[in-house]
Amino acid sequence: MSQNRVLTVNSAAQTLLDTLAENSFDDVSNKVVADFGCGCGTLGIAAALLSAEHVLSIDIDPESLEIASLNAEELELDMDFIQSNIMDLRWRGPIVDTVIMNPPFGTRKKGADLEFLSVAMKVASQAVYSLHKTSTRDHVKRAALRDFNARSAEVICELRYDVPKMYKFHKKKEVDIAVDLWRFVPASNQSRGI
Repeated sequence: MSQNRVLTVNSAAQTLLDTLAENSFDDVSNKVVADFGCGCGTLGIAAALLSAEHVLSIDIDPESLEIASLNAEELELDMDFIQSNIMDLRWRGPIVDTVIMNPPFGTRKKGADLEFLSVAMKVASQAVYSLHKTSTRDHVKRAALRDFNARSAEVICELRYDVPKMYKFHKKKEVDIAVDLWRFVPASNQSRGI
């Protein structure tokens, strides 16, 4: 891990902004960015605020997309919103420069986070930023390098998430989870081609 620190996170967007600004990876500014499983649009909006050339926010839930669209509109950001299951995207080859995502952690549906990562690694030409439970660190790294053809897989910071009970399957009122913010570089690392 290049940054040995633990943060308490109020906002995934703030973390992304801070991390990208500190590490100067040049993966967002003037790049085409996709936000997989965008929810209310937090990460995509962060990318737009970091001067992304274009942001595609994708989610399966139409209500989440409506909220994300309203949030972007309120900030006068020009972004595209696509209703789709990430697994159903029919993109072939590198379509975007960078994918940013906070996928399902795979607690309810085992491997859900790695399904997101698999698709992201196929469509990103430059980098994939993804949040995964720290407890799965070795497994995520092994899968990225061995199964998803990552040239590199690096935890760039460790975060603490205070996850409130939001879904019926959540059993506790609130859970504190250690989460890694990863930066993956696809082995192909070519220019995007549509």
